[in-house]
Amino acid sequence: MSADARVASLPSEQVELAVEVFRMLSDGTRIRVLWALLEAELSVNELAEAAGKPAPAVSQHLAKLRMARLVRTRRDGNQVFYRLENDHVANLVRDAVHNAEHASDGVPSHHRGAATEMREAAR
Repeated sequence: MSADARVASLPSEQVELAVEVFRMLSDGTRIRVLWALLEAELSVNELAEAAGKPAPAVSQHLAKLRMARLVRTRRDGNQVFYRLENDHVANLVRDAVHNAEHASDGVPSHHRGAATEMREAAR
């Protein structure tokens, strides 16, 4: 399939949804919140602490992330817990952060374990 055919076969609705996902990822607080959710389901207060922001501000970000279908909720009594919507969101966040690490000097943290193993194997 040619590049033109691949582009033409991409539905406009999917393009618009992808644009919205990237728009949601264009905020540092949201990246920190999503990064915290890679490992665990967390409450607003736990996410606020992880992001270093006030809970009301994080709650507003979570509402936007929920509308964009990047996170989902679970209620337990009067507390609401958040988790990532699916593995695709987790991969997108992880890949974005890891790609950003490549722009810095040195070995990115996500490669340090592999680099250490390679050095030890060479000995």
